[in-house]
Amino acid sequence: MVRTIGLFFQTLLIILSSVLSVTNLTAANSASTDYIAPLTEWNQPDLQGVWNFASDTPLERPERFGNREYFTPEEATENRNKSITMFEARAESHFDGVGGYNSFWYERASISYDQRTSLITYPINGRLPELIESAYLQDALDVGFDGPEDRHLSERCIVGFNAGPPLLPSSYNNNVQIIQHRDHAVIITEMVHDARIVPLNAGPDLHNNIRLWSGNSRGYWDGETLVVETKNFNDITQSFLGSPYGNSYEKLLTERFTRVDAETIEYEFTIDDPGTFTDKITSMVPMIKVDGLLYDYACHEGNYGMMNILRGARVQESLELAR
Repeated sequence: MVRTIGLFFQTLLIILSSVLSVTNLTAANSASTDYIAPLTEWNQPDLQGVWNFASDTPLERPERFGNREYFTPEEATENRNKSITMFEARAESHFDGVGGYNSFWYERASISYDQRTSLITYPINGRLPELIESAYLQDALDVGFDGPEDRHLSERCIVGFNAGPPLLPSSYNNNVQIIQHRDHAVIITEMVHDARIVPLNAGPDLHNNIRLWSGNSRGYWDGETLVVETKNFNDITQSFLGSPYGNSYEKLLTERFTRVDAETIEYEFTIDDPGTFTDKITSMVPMIKVDGLLYDYACHEGNYGMMNILRGARVQESLELAR
């Protein structure tokens, strides 16, 4: 009975998601290129509010599409149906045994209206460029058990896997809140609830010896666009969050936030990481206005489980020594 009710709600969520996607498609197609964003009291384009950056569009373009930037309408429908089928399968599998979260917690994308074949817009093939010969490659499964320092950053809730920067869609918590002041902009992510305080028209750069988890961000206005440049990443966070490439030490991240209509911010970012990739990477992720609040997100599962994770590793070691 419980399982039947759960599947009913999963199906209901899928239907609602599809309706939202069609609504977003209509809104996006009606957006005018002559749109002028409202202004704040400081005469800046108003980007404030809560925005959702979920997406069904893959980061990298499937190789079979080559340099083709958009799906045909038929391919877009097929891709959407395939996505729904995969979502249903995941919902079914989570009820059949112990796993992570069930699919109630996974976020169905409401942003697929532009029918692009990849979030990456440069290189033109929509794929990550080649690595340089000496690029650092971390095995995603290469996690140690000697101490808490060996665990993943997202497991310890130090850096969320879609908290950025840059902001990349993931399974859930794809929401961000922007707050503006005359001299600062604040970018608050729902995941791990991190707040980047971005000074506008700031002074000298941070000294190169000072390194931070999420880098050091400085912003300025370029016409209607808020431009945020971030560097001074440490050598522990990865070059492209969500990928095993690089260590971010030489990375320059440039983000551009442009309000293109009443309901949409065009979020574009460029990564220039000569210590990892042979070329830069540019990606565009639409953000859709959310009529709601961003609530505090408490992430402690990995911390609560740390004692038993390490205890289990010690037991396993003792059993191996006893053989």
